[in-house]
Amino acid sequence: MSYAQIALIASLACLVAAAPAAAGDTVGEITINEPWARATVGAGAGAAFLGIDNAGAAPDRLVGASSPVSKVTELHTHIRDGEVMRMREVDAIDIPAKATTTLQPGGLHIMLTQLAEPLAAGGSFPLTLRFAGAGEVTVTVQVKDVAAMGHGSMGGHGAMGGKGQPAESGY
Repeated sequence: MSYAQIALIASLACLVAAAPAAAGDTVGEITINEPWARATVGAGAGAAFLGIDNAGAAPDRLVGASSPVSKVTELHTHIRDGEVMRMREVDAIDIPAKATTTLQPGGLHIMLTQLAEPLAAGGSFPLTLRFAGAGEVTVTVQVKDVAAMGHGSMGGHGAMGGKGQPAESGY
């Protein structure tokens, strides 16, 4: 390899390293940021988390999701049922105009059940999101360690229900 080729490769590497991180996947005015999931111990169930930025002047709704890694993919929230937090399926997740909606452990999330195989840390999988107005976008979900909590999350594994009782779920 010549000196000129080495210099060119080094210059290109520096440009790539200095470039800003790629923005999330976009459909219409909706941008999906940092989709991730926790690794699972078995192939029962997992959950996906992400940020949804709506730069538009009109609200939208996340109305569904699908992924080849699970037979069933549902939109979920957590609600307090007496002294215990429980997961519940929701028909849609409202995405206000000019706002960010965060799907995170202990709150709104995308539930993946009947997994084809466990989600392994370091892996990834496709997830298609369906919005009422913007349409569909497929994102790549990065699988993090089972102990991952995401950015600023307070919920998740080890979350407690009322009076120190374990919450029903760690999603």
